[in-house]
Amino acid sequence: MVKIRLRRMGAKKNPFYRIVVADSLSPRDGKCIEEIGTYNPLTSPSEIKVDLERAQYWIKNGAQPTDTVRALLKKAGAAQTPQTEAQEAPEVPEAKDEE
Repeated sequence: MVKIRLRRMGAKKNPFYRIVVADSLSPRDGKCIEEIGTYNPLTSPSEIKVDLERAQYWIKNGAQPTDTVRALLKKAGAAQTPQTEAQEAPEVPEAKDEE
């Protein structure tokens, strides 16, 4: 399975993250398929740079974003991911047959 997740960079106590597309079995900071953005939590406000077209491409092709990356994509202004659409969609009651 392919995941969109964070790769930790930076020094000790000075985190910096890259948003990457990687196989779910590879290590956190291991080999990735593609880098699609960066996240710097130390700036105020947090700096998020994401290639939204590539993120949407990978999501449409079955990549699953982690919870953290899903929140970052939402903040960055990406269109809703398929899972968030399913979670937020209101349930439609079934029509009852009147006799």
